[in-house]
Amino acid sequence: MERMEEEEIVAGGNGRHDSLWLVVAEFAIVAALFVADVYHHIFFSKTPYLFLLGWVSLRLRGMRWKDIGFARPAARGTTLAIGVLSGLFIEGFELFISQPLLVRWMGKMPDLSDFTAVHGNLKLTLIYLLLTWTLAAFGEELVYRGYLMNRVAGAFRGTRAALGGKPGRDQRSLWMFPYR
Repeated sequence: MERMEEEEIVAGGNGRHDSLWLVVAEFAIVAALFVADVYHHIFFSKTPYLFLLGWVSLRLRGMRWKDIGFARPAARGTTLAIGVLSGLFIEGFELFISQPLLVRWMGKMPDLSDFTAVHGNLKLTLIYLLLTWTLAAFGEELVYRGYLMNRVAGAFRGTRAALGGKPGRDQRSLWMFPYR
């Protein structure tokens, strides 16, 4: 009886059970992906691989993305306004405060030579923006904040080991993963 209790954990506090071995295997795969990325063995980005792992994990546990909080916000207009204003604030801060400070401290402007291919090329710029928004904005939010944070919180439930405490609104996207 005691062994069975050790091998079952509650995933995300939703009452579903899954194996401790599954959690260990997932964390090992995540660690292997990060190590492989450090040694340049990951093509393009870790995000698609982590997305696939998260999707498989959810399916094995009989869950959907909705079960870990991936939902539309109740107040879409307010959420959109907050997102746009936050983006403008962050861009303004970077453009007028942090970049000038870094230029002053480093003594040189940022090297933008990697972006010469998009200068004057609208088609390539739109392709890069689509890839960036899909991979970075959507993929990373879904993978890191949706799957991994919920998985770690579920694995360390009842302790402060999960990300330094219980995940809250400050650690999640307001529009994609509202705290439940």
